[in-house]
Amino acid sequence: MPRAAAAKRRKAGFTLIEVLVALAIVAISLSSIATLIATTVRGTRTIEGNVARLEVARAIVTALPDRDQLAPGDISGELGHHRWHIRVSPFAAGTGPTQQTLWVPQAVVITVQSPAGAPMQISTIRLHRRAGG
Repeated sequence: MPRAAAAKRRKAGFTLIEVLVALAIVAISLSSIATLIATTVRGTRTIEGNVARLEVARAIVTALPDRDQLAPGDISGELGHHRWHIRVSPFAAGTGPTQQTLWVPQAVVITVQSPAGAPMQISTIRLHRRAGG
C-alpha cells in the first residue's frame, strides 16, 4: 500500500508546463477583453463627438434667417467651442432649360468643426422666393 500512496502523490497536482500554458491562455483572454473594451471606448468617444457636432448644427439651422432673408454668401462663427461655417450659393442642377418659377433653389452647406478638429458637413437645398414674384 505505501507504494500505491507514493505513486498517487506523484501524480497529484499540476506540472510547471501545465501552469504556464494555463497562464498563457488567461493572458491571451485578458488581452482580447482589453482590446474589445478599448475599441468600445474609442467608438463611444466618436459617437459623443458626432452627437455634439450634430447638436451644434441643429442650433445653427434653427437660428438661420427666414428663407427670404438668407442671401448668398458666407457666414461663420463659434458656438460651444465648435467653429461653424455656412455657405449659401445658387443651386444649379444643370438638368435642362431654366424655367421661370416663383421659387429659386439655393444650396446651403453647413460645416461644423469640433475643438479636436473633426469636421461635419451638412448639405441641403432651400427655396428662396424669386424677387418680384
